[in-house]
Amino acid sequence: MTKQEKLLLIDGHSILNRAFYGVPMLTNAEGLHTNAVYGFLNILFKVMDEEQPEYLMVAFDVHAPTFRHEKYEAYKGTRKAMPEELREQVPVIREVLESMGIPIVTMEGYEADDLLGTLSRKGEAEGLAVTILSGDRDLLQLATDTIKIRIPRTSRGRTEVSDYYAADVTAEYEVTPEEFIDLKALMGDTSDNIPGLPGVGIKTATKLIVQYHSIEEAQAHLDEIKPKKAMEAFRDHFDLAVLSKDLARIRLDAPVSFEKEQAAVGELYTEQAYDWFRRLEFRNLLSRFDEQNRNVDRLPEVQIMKDLGWIDEVLRNAEKLPQFGISAQFSGKKPCGIGLAIPGTPAELYYIPLDGFVSGMYLAAELKRLLTGNAKIAVYDIKELLRCIEIPESGQIFDIKIGAYLLDPLRAAYPYDQLAAEYGGLTIPSAEELFGGKKLPEPGEMKEEQAAKYLAWMALAAVTAAGPMQTRLEETGMYSLFRDIEMPLVWTLADMERAGIRVRREALDELSGTLGAQISVIEERIYAAAGEQFNINSPKQLGVILFEKLQLPGGKKTKTGYSTAADVLEKLAPDVPMVADILEYRQLTKLKSTYADALGGYVQEDGRIHSDFNQTITATGRISSSEPNLQNIPIRMEAGRQIRKVFVPEDGCVFVDADYSQIELRVLAAMSGDRNLIEAYREAKDIHRTTASQVFHVPFAEVTDLQRRNAKAVNFGIVYGISSFGLSQGLSITRKEAAEYIEKYFETYPDIKAFLDGLVEKAKDCGYAETLFGRRRPIPELSAGNFMQRSFGERVAMNSPIQGTAADIIKIAMNRVHRRLRAEGFTSRLILQVHDELLIEAPEEELQAVSALLEEEMVHAADLAVALVADVHSGHSWYEAK
Repeated sequence: MTKQEKLLLIDGHSILNRAFYGVPMLTNAEGLHTNAVYGFLNILFKVMDEEQPEYLMVAFDVHAPTFRHEKYEAYKGTRKAMPEELREQVPVIREVLESMGIPIVTMEGYEADDLLGTLSRKGEAEGLAVTILSGDRDLLQLATDTIKIRIPRTSRGRTEVSDYYAADVTAEYEVTPEEFIDLKALMGDTSDNIPGLPGVGIKTATKLIVQYHSIEEAQAHLDEIKPKKAMEAFRDHFDLAVLSKDLARIRLDAPVSFEKEQAAVGELYTEQAYDWFRRLEFRNLLSRFDEQNRNVDRLPEVQIMKDLGWIDEVLRNAEKLPQFGISAQFSGKKPCGIGLAIPGTPAELYYIPLDGFVSGMYLAAELKRLLTGNAKIAVYDIKELLRCIEIPESGQIFDIKIGAYLLDPLRAAYPYDQLAAEYGGLTIPSAEELFGGKKLPEPGEMKEEQAAKYLAWMALAAVTAAGPMQTRLEETGMYSLFRDIEMPLVWTLADMERAGIRVRREALDELSGTLGAQISVIEERIYAAAGEQFNINSPKQLGVILFEKLQLPGGKKTKTGYSTAADVLEKLAPDVPMVADILEYRQLTKLKSTYADALGGYVQEDGRIHSDFNQTITATGRISSSEPNLQNIPIRMEAGRQIRKVFVPEDGCVFVDADYSQIELRVLAAMSGDRNLIEAYREAKDIHRTTASQVFHVPFAEVTDLQRRNAKAVNFGIVYGISSFGLSQGLSITRKEAAEYIEKYFETYPDIKAFLDGLVEKAKDCGYAETLFGRRRPIPELSAGNFMQRSFGERVAMNSPIQGTAADIIKIAMNRVHRRLRAEGFTSRLILQVHDELLIEAPEEELQAVSALLEEEMVHAADLAVALVADVHSGHSWYEAK
């Protein structure tokens, strides 16, 4: 038998809308929202793979009144406006579909539903099996024995599809597809503002249509209709039912033609579509494109050099150039390959592998020589190289990853291929494409050809993007930030990573045992208070114990059980010892598992932990730590502080620790220019007691501890744009009291209020917040349609300039300390940074000099209206030094 050909019709706006709400918000490097387009394409490809249609068309609504609006002016009058984040994706999906050669159908005066209905009947008349894909169940009225309606549901990026032929509609809704129209006529539709009959819901409507099959037949048996309320609705408002039926009926005679040739499915994966997928950063969809359809720029062949004479000639010529790109790979500390890109038309690409006479020692020497020469060198992630080779700090090196971070700090990652496309207009295959979407192989495990392309393309991306990126940094006023703070910081962090911090393994074991014993004692107390043993780590079991068995107040039951989140338990803890024990149990078990038990796995052969310091992660400019995260060790509780005891200096050395005192408050005072706050700092008084004295109108000497604590919460809360609700939660006071505290604070420091309001207005105007040193933080949330997102954006606009300036200052201090330790011949080395704290490992004989150096550089890192203060301590463990 001949296979019946198939026509797939897609309800464009419906699927796009469903995808928008089903896929988490995504943006590309340009800041364009892409989640709806991504979800649409995933649904399209899933259904295309399943249906294998010969013909395909997508219908879209147009922004114009239809015949339904002429019949009923209020039609769709209650529908909310489309979110801006979705609206901007409508023209994008249309262009993407057009790039794939997929026909798009629109017509003024008609909705997409009418076009789909008409086309489905025309396709059916030509003997085609028809599938309609839509998220709108109104289209179920179009189902027949040969027309199938598919309704997708997208959740967490996964798509499931329900199928309906005529019999399926009847099985689920008890009415035929034709009767489905009458069902809508009675029950109405709030989303389309179709009135229906007043007081008739889905149960009554279904019962009536099952019995009478149409509204007209039901009206003919008016006296028999039950219940009485429905009969009265028919009697008094039958005209609304007739109107609603006309509005709900999908037209099958729209003036739209169906030409099989125009709807025929051709090559979807075109060069134009590939460009779109790359621009939108849909990496996992690129594998659908055949090699010949990938519109990759004609890249020069990568020349693999193994002859020493040839290598020497190419490298010497490169050194004479004004700029070139370079990359390298290491297996452990030994280089196993160098990539080189020499700009030109076309560019020259080279790869030098570890092979034969080309030894690791030779590669390391050549790499050092190239990186310390006179030419400007473009690289991608120079810290990866500095981890393995030591070279002097150089202003000739331009790291495109650092530059991209400054220009767009909100991105999760900065792949080299995206930077080449965005800043150099060059299409280079990504690592995922090169390695088939798999995890990047270890350097020593890459095939030679793959390694050659990977490193050469990375070098090409660097040299292509560097020039335009520098221009952009200069245009935005961030080039000095890049040149004077961020690039020098790479060397500082690389040295810190190489140095690492020593750990006493036996102390870790002792701490684990101590914590385990404490946990056991608390467990027994909890079981005794509960009257039974249960899984304390199970929120469900804990909720039952607290809110059902013990009948504690404040239980909020959700679908999965009672909430036992920290904020719920913290309200009960002061009055219920068992709840206080549970909170302590959680803290101790986290300390044990995350630190006492886990840190040992990070200790390397030298007895030290070499954490990664991430420079391109946080939007505010702060440095983060990972593998392991040493910045997140809790120090507000004594058990957390105990963890610092396991970190010790080498024999004969001490730790020197310095911490900025209230740096963000000092930055706030300086940036706002508030005379009262500046004067308070200049008098060197207790700033929180001073604030309490002025806010609560009591003499300085009579400020109570509670008043000081509340003033401290307001002081620090203002920096983070705290709300009255947030302050009330933190201080366990009413929202009204919290609002009064904030109001009194701004009365005391009036210039701060004006300053913070000005930050928000400026950010709304230009779309970003800015630090004293020119660092920009984009705030797209300020233009969001959602109130909560806009409120978040306003808080970011207030705190980013303050937090970001503080982050800039600590980076300046780090660079200065690092440079001076090297320049003045100290053996001491900077080994750790935790927010506003720096830690140096120093020989005991250098203690006094290094302590003075550390304080001097931190205090003079920035010249503000309020002096910076650094508290310096020393000790034979991190615990003692802090």
